[in-house]
Amino acid sequence: MSASEPIPMLDLKAEYALFEPQLTQSLLGVLQAGQFVLGPQATALEREIAQYCGVGHGIGVANGTDAIHLVLRALGIGPGDEVIVPSFTFIGTSEPVDYTGATPVFVDVDPRTFNIDVDAAERAITPRTRALIAVHLFGQCAELPRLKALCDRTGIALVEDCAQSIGADFAGKRCASWGVAGCFSFYPSKNLGAYGDGGMVVTQDARLAEEIRVLRNHGSRARYHHHVIGYNCRLDEMQAAVLRVKFAHIDQLNTLRREKAHGYNRRLAGSGVITPHEHGQGTHVYHQYTLRHPKRDAIRVALEAGKIGAMIYYPIPLHRQDVYAARGTPVSLPHSDAAAAEVLSLPMFPMLTDAQQDRVCEVVASAAKDC
Repeated sequence: MSASEPIPMLDLKAEYALFEPQLTQSLLGVLQAGQFVLGPQATALEREIAQYCGVGHGIGVANGTDAIHLVLRALGIGPGDEVIVPSFTFIGTSEPVDYTGATPVFVDVDPRTFNIDVDAAERAITPRTRALIAVHLFGQCAELPRLKALCDRTGIALVEDCAQSIGADFAGKRCASWGVAGCFSFYPSKNLGAYGDGGMVVTQDARLAEEIRVLRNHGSRARYHHHVIGYNCRLDEMQAAVLRVKFAHIDQLNTLRREKAHGYNRRLAGSGVITPHEHGQGTHVYHQYTLRHPKRDAIRVALEAGKIGAMIYYPIPLHRQDVYAARGTPVSLPHSDAAAAEVLSLPMFPMLTDAQQDRVCEVVASAAKDC
């Protein structure tokens, strides 16, 4: 590759080229069938992903935010309730709490994994706490055994935000199978990405699954019979068809991501940047490869000058977002603040080449040395 050719954060064109014949055939099949909502492609995907996660039920929805919202709504969470949420994550984790009228209670994260600090979560529990949302950030599971034990002991619901972690596990047990429900996003940039929005809830709880199916479809169990006020947030057939083609290869794609991540680690050893920490108790699927450095902005400028994609996930933790900071007494979450000031994500996708990684790491190492 030319030294001047840009390196993107994510190369969806390369992924499309890999699956083009299957995608074309699958999408044409949907067009020819003429059924675009609540059809056989979505039903099959629900079954396949639920089975993959080791649970009994999958419910396709419009996006990952809806997935969390419908779970909280089906759990009966509402005004006066509290839900514990890590602050270092995307607002799509906390927005659903607000949709129900409940209050998100932000807690700090582990400075190595960026996942929720279990001890901080335990300290945040009050008589009003109804649920805890565990985000498996950047592709690595939070401390699920401890979180499940905490939630079981205190009688609150463990909800897993698996938007970035399909295929990840803790001690051999896949994410989305530990809590009352797991919530996936199929946004195009995810490890399993649609060509538009999409999401899914998976759960072992048949009653919860049925309630979510009703809520996603205008509160209807039978056509034109509406039992509750619901929503219009279904996964459409075109997206399900795309996802089924890609899902058949998800383990291979995740393995390639891990190989690229470990390649970064080797190249960046001794460079002065802090590479991602794997806790060693499960499989990290590297939705993002996120390093740390106190002068990360200088590294990002160098990457931009070299036409190399880089992103900061997330520059403002949730407890400092305007919409939440204005609500009341500020909280001190130093690890979330420090992460927001120091993290930088490098290009990460299964088709990333050795030459591209060499070039990325040369720029990072040089910039880190000059900082």
